[in-house]
This record gives sequence, structure tokens and C-alpha cells, in this order.
Amino acid sequence: MTIHIEDLTFDVIIGLLDFERDKPQRVIVNLQALYDYSDDAYIDYADIVFLVQETLKEKRYELLENALLGLKNIIHATYPRINTLSIKISKPDIISECNVSLSESWTF
Repeated sequence: MTIHIEDLTFDVIIGLLDFERDKPQRVIVNLQALYDYSDDAYIDYADIVFLVQETLKEKRYELLENALLGLKNIIHATYPRINTLSIKISKPDIISECNVSLSESWTF
């Protein structure tokens, strides 16, 4: 079974530049998590959404690379049944001419 969380949009402090540390900016998170489903062993996608939002808000990462790795670590620790995880974090407002993103996939 694959959980898809698409275009999860919220504001966080993330980035290196002074103005990025002063006020929250919009990020968009896309995530896919493949796991072995059974009737008594399912993963609630709403819990993952909450975990992603709370982690990014609390940690206030400077680098998207560290945010991706931090999310990977906490999601995998919380949901060890996940076999494959892909995360993409976009910062749509940092450069007016484009949307910048960073992504990574892991197999456990």
C-alpha cells in the first residue's frame, strides 16, 4: 500500500538567509510512503501530516537537506513498517521566477 500526501502547504521558519529566519515562509511537502498493509496494521495518513508539520515547525531547519533527513528519521522511527519513503519539500516564494525544491527517496 502507498500513502500519498500531496501539496501539504503551511508556513514555517526554514532557510539560511536573515529574512528567512525572521518570519515564516510557505513550504509545500509531497510525500509517498510504501508499507505492508494488513487489517490490524495500517498507518493513519492524518498522523503523518501532523508529524511532518510539527517537526518542521519545531526544528526550524536552516537547510532543506537537513529538513529532508530529519523528516526521514522521525517518520521511519515512528513508522518502522514503512519500506520506501519519498519526500519533496518546495519553497515556492523564495525566488519569484520559480519554485525551488529538494527531494530524496529511501528504501529501508
